[in-house]
Amino acid sequence: MQARSYSTKTVTEAEVKREWYIVDAEGKTLGRMTSEIASILRGKHKPTFTPNQDCGDYVIVINSGKVRLTGKKLTDRFLVRYTGYPGGQRLTAPKEVLEKNANKLIEHAVKGMLPKSSLGRKMFTKLFVYDGAEHPHAAQKPKSLN
Repeated sequence: MQARSYSTKTVTEAEVKREWYIVDAEGKTLGRMTSEIASILRGKHKPTFTPNQDCGDYVIVINSGKVRLTGKKLTDRFLVRYTGYPGGQRLTAPKEVLEKNANKLIEHAVKGMLPKSSLGRKMFTKLFVYDGAEHPHAAQKPKSLN
């Protein structure tokens, strides 16, 4: 019997080739940028994408404080978190988050686009967000992502 030529190949952790990408957030729209970052962290841009494996790449985001939100999202939208106690829902406007810690805004947006499981938490560890233009990952020779 001949082997089927169309069988799906499942990638193992050892076979995954990871690359490093760098994204400059200056002047970019938050949602469009973070959806692209989440796709790269998952590995959906690779032909060897396997949904149940972490086959994504590393992403470095610089200039996180200069990200753009369109319309009235800076004041009218809210980031929601829950303390775990009754009545413990806390709402924060993106404007406050940008002033206090701009990295949290990008991390919150990307984390919401990843799977809600241990696999998604593992993928999230490959994201590095920095407020300025400097980052300590020059040795990895990251490629620019447009």
